[in-house]
Amino acid sequence: MAHRLFEGKEHAASYWKYRVSPSSQLIEEVMSFLEKRRGVQLFDLAVDVGCGSGQGTRLLAPKFSSVVGTDISPAQLEMAVEHTTENNISYRRCPAEELPFADSSVDLVTTTAAFHWFDRPRFLQEVYRILKPKGCLAILNYNLDMELHYGDCYHRLNTVCKEFYAALQPYRDPCLGSNTEDLYKQSFHSIPYTDKEWHECKWVKTSMPLSSYMGMVESFCSYHALLKEHPEEAKRLSIDITQRLLTEMGVTSPETEVVVAVRYFYLLACKPEA
Repeated sequence: MAHRLFEGKEHAASYWKYRVSPSSQLIEEVMSFLEKRRGVQLFDLAVDVGCGSGQGTRLLAPKFSSVVGTDISPAQLEMAVEHTTENNISYRRCPAEELPFADSSVDLVTTTAAFHWFDRPRFLQEVYRILKPKGCLAILNYNLDMELHYGDCYHRLNTVCKEFYAALQPYRDPCLGSNTEDLYKQSFHSIPYTDKEWHECKWVKTSMPLSSYMGMVESFCSYHALLKEHPEEAKRLSIDITQRLLTEMGVTSPETEVVVAVRYFYLLACKPEA
């Protein structure tokens, strides 16, 4: 069963503003995997499924004649269209399990931080249907347990961050289980492609204001569940965590730049030629 989240306009705006996108280095690893299988460097069509507000979709534009981002949420797609300037990118509204593309027509299918919401067996069947022979699939995600770096207070900062994540854990969507990474590993083993790779520890560091780090965590479904059920508690938690982090950093402005380290895990798979 697929799950529908992140569909409200305010949440879509938050998603665009705060969510991180895969790094250019990570996209290059995906493209290197595809290029080695296909023996070329330019391709016809990439499809980014569950594209949200399009941050990851835009990174694919230089290597493809056409890139299509798909999502079930009109609000997310509206945000994606608003912030996309590349002429070779378009967006389609559809479920991840019913992709509007012809059989064997797609060079690359990607999905970032969305696969866990899909009806995974049905999605993987659709991917197999639309991929060209030797077309590739890239499924990427990252852990909520992000790390903060600022000066020499790394350990103190991340003690506070871990308390933040622990406070949100009871509001985690039950369909995710206790560890999202396990869901991805299970799917990796079930994909009937012999040519596939699993990567579980790719750190990506991004500099951003502390306020953006807070906004990113608050864009996750667990915080939104807390906000919906106990709005005052959610707001108090956010204010308290922000103030404690500022105190540990020895600064007063939430616009102070920090480095946020995000650990990605991902799988790459190539459809057999025949």
